[in-house]
Amino acid sequence: MQDFYFKNCISQKNTLLLSSEKLIAMIYRFADILLDTTLHSVMRNDESLHLTNIEFRLLEYLAQHANKVCTRDEILNHVWGQTFQYDTGTVDVHLHSLRRKLGFTNTYPIESIRSVGIILHTHPKRQLHSLNIQEFAIQWITEHEADFFAKQLTPRLHLDPFVSEITISPQDLREMLNGILKLLLPVSHPGIIHIKSHLGSHYFSLSLEVNGTINELRIPLA
Repeated sequence: MQDFYFKNCISQKNTLLLSSEKLIAMIYRFADILLDTTLHSVMRNDESLHLTNIEFRLLEYLAQHANKVCTRDEILNHVWGQTFQYDTGTVDVHLHSLRRKLGFTNTYPIESIRSVGIILHTHPKRQLHSLNIQEFAIQWITEHEADFFAKQLTPRLHLDPFVSEITISPQDLREMLNGILKLLLPVSHPGIIHIKSHLGSHYFSLSLEVNGTINELRIPLA
């Protein structure tokens, strides 16, 4: 009879690892969801949920990378496979159905970040604070001085004069901007990186522009 052992693995993700030579089972807990990859089951408050195979694999991939932004291309490659030919809008179609079945809203705990990717939050929703945009931007630039230096990029701020503060979780905003920067840095060339803010009719946006490539993050206004 084979010996099995249980090991608490990455407690922050509430993940349980059951291991032997032939079996590795991962159980993820977040919100009121229990995801068991061995039984291929998803439970919500002890009620079994029916997901399609793609929806299950999508949820599993997000759980494996919880609290990190996954780009739509990464999701397509790992969930659908590298030979899949459809565009990234396919991810959002399945994500809409997945949220509905799980009883999630459009923003939490699975959040879509415009032009960046998808993130599954497993921590309690963060508190919102009034944030000074200029102070935050300067601090964020300072945090990434080494990245800018390595790519020979000079940061420049272009802030909308009509809005100086927004109400948001600073940590959420930092993680979203970091996700945008992660996309831009590998394809950037020496020059200027523009950090811009803009106040729209129903949203506030922050964007990064490098060598003519722009990635924008839009934050809906309450």
